[in-house]
Amino acid sequence: MITNMAFQYLTRSLEGPLQAAADGFPAMMLTGPRQSGKTTLLKKVFSQSHTYVSLELPDIREAAESDPRGFLDRHQAPVIFDEVQAAPDLLFYIKGAIDTHRERKGQYILSGSQNLLLMQQGESLAGRTAVLQLLPLSWREIRRHPDALLPWQTGWQPADPLDASEFWRLALRGGYPELHAEEERDSQSWHAAYVQTYLERDVRSLRQVGDLGDFQRFMRLLASRSAQQLNITSLARDLGLAVNTAKAWISVLEASHQILLLRPYAANIGKRLAKTPKVYFTDLGTLCYLVGLRDPLHAADGPMAGAIVETAVVNEVQRSLLHLGQVPWLHYMCTSDKIEVDLLVEWDAGLIPIEVKASSTPRPVWAKNIHKLRSWIPDLLRDGYAVHLGEERLPISPGVTALPFGQL
Repeated sequence: MITNMAFQYLTRSLEGPLQAAADGFPAMMLTGPRQSGKTTLLKKVFSQSHTYVSLELPDIREAAESDPRGFLDRHQAPVIFDEVQAAPDLLFYIKGAIDTHRERKGQYILSGSQNLLLMQQGESLAGRTAVLQLLPLSWREIRRHPDALLPWQTGWQPADPLDASEFWRLALRGGYPELHAEEERDSQSWHAAYVQTYLERDVRSLRQVGDLGDFQRFMRLLASRSAQQLNITSLARDLGLAVNTAKAWISVLEASHQILLLRPYAANIGKRLAKTPKVYFTDLGTLCYLVGLRDPLHAADGPMAGAIVETAVVNEVQRSLLHLGQVPWLHYMCTSDKIEVDLLVEWDAGLIPIEVKASSTPRPVWAKNIHKLRSWIPDLLRDGYAVHLGEERLPISPGVTALPFGQL
């Protein structure tokens, strides 16, 4: 069994859903970006019940690939197989082992940092596997309140205020657990090493990436357009790439959990609506590093401030729901005449509208687009929020509350 984790552990919201999934399915698959804390979380939750095997080690991977049946005989369930995408064919043999004892729950705990490869082979485990996702730390996890609810959930309680200067300090640091377990670590050098490791280990093992230098330039240009509608043709033209190459690279970034694509909400409102997704990086620290931000004051006063705050809000809602074991149904809406609501959360057969502002001073005008949307779909729209960097929570218009980011 697994023992002796000699480092600071940050409690994750996903602990309960992870155990529940293992109790309800023969296998459980945990995906998420490299360094998001998957291994640490699995060892914490299953230390007393499962053995642990990392398939990232070359000799272990070779054993799994050359003799999968013998490998499973030597590493019998209950077992954790970490970085299972390194030996994806093993999943077919795990399926056979599961079917031999289908009634046994939690036999195989699987993890991996590449969603694309996992899901291609993971189809063989359909109906046998719960799939959960672990992203970098949410703000509620960073602030040591992992069970805090979202404002529209029953039982929500407002959290302590978050000073704007602290927001920008933490934004540049990002959400990867190692940077919060070891506060003395220099975040800039950490993110530089992370991006390089990501390029060399994850990108090369996916597909259609020949020149890593071009791919890194692609990442930097895409980061500068975080929280914007994704224009692949423009990206390709600015870098001298083929459009199909840019599309493939977007798929690589999405499959390895580096970006989130927020799809537009489809509604019959008599308006022409945007049809392209908006793109967000899944870690603020990575985003700030890629666009060259090194100082919190520079970030707060710079042209990327609004995009960074919007990215923070979208990320927080997404991972708060994911880490509760729920599927986040998130959208945005933008009309041809630029009436836009930044985030729409499907909830209880309705929509929670959210506007995002980098300002600290709530204003009634922030509710304007939410009211426009309410006039088009009154039966669907619930009370909404204008999330800001100040410390005041107050109604700014009927059905719209100005909400400090720290209370989100």
